[in-house]
Amino acid sequence: MNNDFTSSADVFDWIAGFINFERGHIQGKQNMNRIFRLDRMEFLCYLAGRPDLCAPALHIAGSKGKGSVTGMAAAILEAAGIRTARYASPHVSDYRERISRPNGFFEEAVYLEAGRELKELTDDLPHRAGYARLFGTESDTGEMPTFFELFTLLFFLCARISACGAMAVETGIGGRLDATNVVNPLVSVITPIELEHTEYLGDTIAAVAGEKAGIIKREKPLALSRQAPEALEVFRRRAGQNHAQLIYLPETAEPEALRVDKQGTAFTLRFKREGFFSKPLELSLPIPGAIQAYNAGLAVLAVKTAFPRIGEEAVRTGLASFSLPARFERILEEPPFIIDGAHTAQSAALCAATFAELYGNGGILLFGCAIGKDAASMAKALIPHFSRIIITLPGTFKKSDPDEVCAVFKREAVSPDGMREIVCIPETDRAIETALEIGLKGRLPVLGTGSFYLAARIRERILRL
Repeated sequence: MNNDFTSSADVFDWIAGFINFERGHIQGKQNMNRIFRLDRMEFLCYLAGRPDLCAPALHIAGSKGKGSVTGMAAAILEAAGIRTARYASPHVSDYRERISRPNGFFEEAVYLEAGRELKELTDDLPHRAGYARLFGTESDTGEMPTFFELFTLLFFLCARISACGAMAVETGIGGRLDATNVVNPLVSVITPIELEHTEYLGDTIAAVAGEKAGIIKREKPLALSRQAPEALEVFRRRAGQNHAQLIYLPETAEPEALRVDKQGTAFTLRFKREGFFSKPLELSLPIPGAIQAYNAGLAVLAVKTAFPRIGEEAVRTGLASFSLPARFERILEEPPFIIDGAHTAQSAALCAATFAELYGNGGILLFGCAIGKDAASMAKALIPHFSRIIITLPGTFKKSDPDEVCAVFKREAVSPDGMREIVCIPETDRAIETALEIGLKGRLPVLGTGSFYLAARIRERILRL
């Protein structure tokens, strides 16, 4: 057994040395079949003794809200007394956020044991019979696994070592070829679809939906959120082909009487079909936003489908205890400073609407996004709600061009009164400090959004104050 690791940070640092498409190491749809090797992930799981089968799973894909739905489902299962492992991405402050329990991290010994098992397996790959033949390149040893493949396998190993009774597994990019798609879940779950990662998934809603639909398994139910017509058509067709029961949220349950305030979201979940709960559920979440009620509704349908004995109290307790970094998270009281990982047009619009409802229009926007994101659409959604906008670098994890993003915002800004100010401050810490200074001086609320990586930088900087 390899004993090089002395902490979970050592494990994550080692995995970070492998090729990582999250950093843009490989670009372009033409490389998709090289970077997304589901057959290699299956081979790795086989070598590890199939830890992906260590517990029943819920598998969650989608363009927005999938992290919230994954976390909510895990929280409900944990509240029901089922020891649950949660897999999510990206992280905000700590890699362990990706591989965790609903109420906190695994014990350090779990990460260490899983890391040592993973490294022993990986070190031996060049000598494994058949590996070079199946995954060979110009070298004789074969192409090594990617960061996400190894991180996903680390999650499965942690779940097995910790003797978990269930897994809530969020996809990374897409679904069909995603490393998580080795699971054979009790239920597949798909949240709303938008244009995203078009360099990998395609440039139409139908194409993106087709990749997400790859998680639908034969004769396993699909819990589906409200979708655009072109996406819904793809999912209905794929579910039919796989003889998978389709549980479509708008036809099955409806959040009603929504009440959103600075402390969270309360609502009544009414069921339109039998087989779930016999009466409406009065529920609350500590995260503000009407969209979170719909995320919760989808999570409830998925959990109840997979585990029919789940009761009302587990649903209420789980949702009430749910939290997730950078999901409309208030990290400072004075001035009110909210961070949110919204990085698509629809999620930015929902975030801005919630912010305006709770804090009014005319606040400060601190925005940064990576190259390839639809900055123009996000600008259209955000600009009307803010009087001052600061564009910055969303960290260095991904390539970004704040000057170009600033130019986009200025092109999209239509302000007849001439009062809206849009500036570019590329240095992230200085941009954060400027937003704070203006907010304190003018008693104005601040929203930081556009990227989970920007949210992480803001959170880190604020905590150092």
